Amino acid sequence: MPRSGELEMEEAVAGLKAAADPTRLRILLLLASGELNVKDLTRILGQSQPRISRHVKLLGEAGLIERVREASWVFCRLADGPRGDLARAIVQSIDTDDPIYVRDRQRADALKAERESAAQAYFRTHAADWDRIRALHVSEAEVEEAMREALGDDRVELLIDLGTGTGRTLELFAGLYDRGVGIDLNQSMLSYARAKLGRAGLDHAQVRHGDIYHLSFADGVADVVVMHQVLHFLSEPGRAIQEAARVLAHGGRLLIVDFAPHQLEFLREEFAHERLGFSSAQVTQWLTDAGLTLVHSRELAPPAGRESGKLTVSLWLAARPSIRQRTHSVRPEVRQPVEPSP
Repeated sequence: MPRSGELEMEEAVAGLKAAADPTRLRILLLLASGELNVKDLTRILGQSQPRISRHVKLLGEAGLIERVREASWVFCRLADGPRGDLARAIVQSIDTDDPIYVRDRQRADALKAERESAAQAYFRTHAADWDRIRALHVSEAEVEEAMREALGDDRVELLIDLGTGTGRTLELFAGLYDRGVGIDLNQSMLSYARAKLGRAGLDHAQVRHGDIYHLSFADGVADVVVMHQVLHFLSEPGRAIQEAARVLAHGGRLLIVDFAPHQLEFLREEFAHERLGFSSAQVTQWLTDAGLTLVHSRELAPPAGRESGKLTVSLWLAARPSIRQRTHSVRPEVRQPVEPSP
């Protein structure tokens, strides 16, 4: 009998056989850098969708990857557990400077940039009425009240709002923090948010241009990080959560607000949504992978009889364990916290 976390001989052989194909090996290499759907893999690898779907099916049957259906799309990622570890070991043994892989990676990066650009174009078009558009999905007042309840009244030094958009979250929690910083990639959004915060007299809040995947903050500087209706616009939500966790101080909290899974396909085409909501299991796994602990979750469904065209909003509150809670583990080395530049 294999020990916990080990594969039986037949499982290992099945996994190695599944990976022993050039196209399937390329798929594993691509998924090692993040989730992709079958349509993405078809474009990157230049093969037909039926052929790619078959390769994905075989990798899934071998347990090397996980497939998650989301409406008409199927997202793929490397599996967790021993079989996923085997996939990662295979990937790590490949020369990433191989011209074929380099070309695949360039195509994948271009595809993700294209998706992100579409989202940014949407933001530019709708900067002035973004608050109104959010309100079309579910009562914003109800969501904001749930957000207040989740974070409570304890004052914090630094709150970071990722994907700040119009700066509404900075307004909402203005009485909670000594300093608030909103991050957004879209300049039109930032201009709108700056004007809005200035009119409200919130001198202790600022917004700045930044990449949610590469924040210009040192490790452990934030007491609270908020991601309000951001994840569904991202190609790599788990990676964004990892970066949010990095800037959290010990005992700091991450509040995520987004949609529960739904089937409204038009949101992809008309509103640049990358993902049609998230299950609690998926978000909890991303939080765990980022070293965070889920503290509280809640769902805000539309009123009975008004579900048509409405979306359920989910809230997840997670915390980075305090140093006291980590006494039985080795403390990771972190960079010295620094004050974010204005």
